[in-house]
Amino acid sequence: MAVPRNRLSNSRKNTKRSHHAKKPQCVTNCANCSGPRMPHTICQSCGHYGDRLIVAKN
Repeated sequence: MAVPRNRLSNSRKNTKRSHHAKKPQCVTNCANCSGPRMPHTICQSCGHYGDRLIVAKN
């Protein structure tokens, strides 16, 4: 098993983790109903994906 040669200080350890922060979700508007939706997913409110109806909503 590999063993690190020297212990990392807290500042060096946290500097390596600087890219691990979560990014905010990208939310776009649906072209059909203008409701919020995630990119590349079916709209939860109307069931459209692009210009096609995928899931019929009541």
